[in-house]
Amino acid sequence: MAAAENRRCGVSSFLVFLFSFFSLCHSSFSEETFRRNLSVELNPGSPSAPSGGDLLHVRAVGVNDTLHFLFCSQGAPTLLLVHTNSSSSTVEVNWTQFEARNTSGSLKVEPENSVVYSSGLVFSRLLEYDDVNDTADPTADLFPPYQLQDFTWSRLKLSGLSALLCGAAETFTNGSLCLELSVFESGGRDHSWPRLLHTANSSQLRVWLDGVLPRATRSRFLLELRAVGDPSPLSRVEVHRSIDDEFTPSIFKVSQWVSSANGSSDVLGYLQWKPVAYRRADPALEYATPCRHSDPRPQSPEETAAASGLIRGFYGAPQTFSLNVSFGLAGEPFYNVTKFFSWTVLLGAGSPPVDSFSPLVLAVTALGLGAPTMLLLMGGVCVCVRKRATDYEPIN
Repeated sequence: MAAAENRRCGVSSFLVFLFSFFSLCHSSFSEETFRRNLSVELNPGSPSAPSGGDLLHVRAVGVNDTLHFLFCSQGAPTLLLVHTNSSSSTVEVNWTQFEARNTSGSLKVEPENSVVYSSGLVFSRLLEYDDVNDTADPTADLFPPYQLQDFTWSRLKLSGLSALLCGAAETFTNGSLCLELSVFESGGRDHSWPRLLHTANSSQLRVWLDGVLPRATRSRFLLELRAVGDPSPLSRVEVHRSIDDEFTPSIFKVSQWVSSANGSSDVLGYLQWKPVAYRRADPALEYATPCRHSDPRPQSPEETAAASGLIRGFYGAPQTFSLNVSFGLAGEPFYNVTKFFSWTVLLGAGSPPVDSFSPLVLAVTALGLGAPTMLLLMGGVCVCVRKRATDYEPIN
């Protein structure tokens, strides 16, 4: 009885220790070690709402640096990230020149010599094709593309640290294409799938097409993205694999479109996403659909600058690469089934965040391996104790 009681006490103590240890680890991992002070301004320095579209400026100040996130709807929707080595850098806009969209330098980050990195992301075109044979091959049966610079865009709607932009083409009888920008004071994870891991050095864009009537019953869509930068644009895509799908069920990959200086392995900035989209506004596993990307290709700097007022104002005609993200594989439901898809992506400075096992997974793994081992050890101890207790000296 005493041995059994000792064994139960030993196992209980071991389990309590494991839970206490991983609770402490979870608290340590959850505690943010780096935060930025954020300020949000719509149309900075403009006396009235610009006629051509809005410009949102988010200033994220660190200890000795600043990230400037600029989101603009003048022309094709564009997100610009500028990283400076000064905690007092500012954005200056010459609105007359900026709205004219015919000269560079109308938007500056001062002091200009404080800029250490910049990268722009232009959502340039929405493409649709008729997948008659259900092959998910976007090279055939393409309809004329939707040029996003020609969309009619709404005013930016701000809500805390998020901004919503929706637009439609003239040919849309209903529905819209929407982009939601979110910025962050510290690291964490979005509450809805794909639950990308973000840091204080990143922003998140969620893109969705909702209620637009397709031009064929078997239509699928692609989104063309253009990355601009000078002198180091996003130029190569890396695909990383994992054995953990805890935060995005059934997805074991992450794609990263990265920028590096002079062929160096050091990453200056990135665009990161998981190869999954969702066919419902409320993401769920049964509505997940895979997505693929093409290889980045050089594009005309002048064409890109002409499409985006923000790129023209800040860069002029920078180096430009583009890729397409296609939604749906052969055998997957067509867009017409739900008339909705959404996709989420991060744009950030420095190295991309890396997913790791959560404390919960580590705790469950440790319990699964540690508890049986502890029971075996305690069982062995009990056997030894009982054997010693039954030993006796023979009577002569």
